[in-house]
Amino acid sequence: MVPKIITVSRELGSGGRTIGRKLAAKLNYRYSDKELIHDLQNKFNLTTSGIEKLKGQKKSWFNDFIQLVAPAPQADMLVEADSPYIKEFRADLTTDDIHEAEVEIIKAIAAEGPCVIAGRSAFFILQDIPGKVDVFVTASKEHRIERVMAKQGLSREQSIEVIDRVDKQRDNYVQRYTGKTRYDARNYNLVINVDDIDEDDAVDVILDYIAKMK
Repeated sequence: MVPKIITVSRELGSGGRTIGRKLAAKLNYRYSDKELIHDLQNKFNLTTSGIEKLKGQKKSWFNDFIQLVAPAPQADMLVEADSPYIKEFRADLTTDDIHEAEVEIIKAIAAEGPCVIAGRSAFFILQDIPGKVDVFVTASKEHRIERVMAKQGLSREQSIEVIDRVDKQRDNYVQRYTGKTRYDARNYNLVINVDDIDEDDAVDVILDYIAKMK
């Protein structure tokens, strides 16, 4: 039985976001990552209280507005970081406010139907959903440096700085809101090192794992 929810956690430069998007396309699932989550928060000025207000007004509150940003499912569902929809957060929002809104949005995405969710501690937020599959995509530091250099047009030194900063930020975020480290393999059903395989191979590994699930 194919799981309805798949979460993909990843290291910067591992290609995990692309792997998640390609996996969703293969399964014909909705795909979302932090850009989509941020887009929804900003486009609709969402805070936890704002979400609750929407839920009180309409039963189909989530489906109505997400269709404006990412109709499901389609292969090019990813909202890129330079999307015109991406705006700055309101100055009065705290990190906790943003996280609480993200939790509500991620749970709503999962409730809408089959999906692949990348990042945002979805492996923990959706931990009570039976049959969910959690994947972590990793790679060697050198592999990640080369990929970031190629993808973002940065120097080697700049790429190392970005990777180190993002690694620290992401692990701090996960530890703050889950009490776990994202590097603990016990968080996941499957950990994939992509040093010697490409993104399509990684997708096949995940699909093969799913096919062999009892």
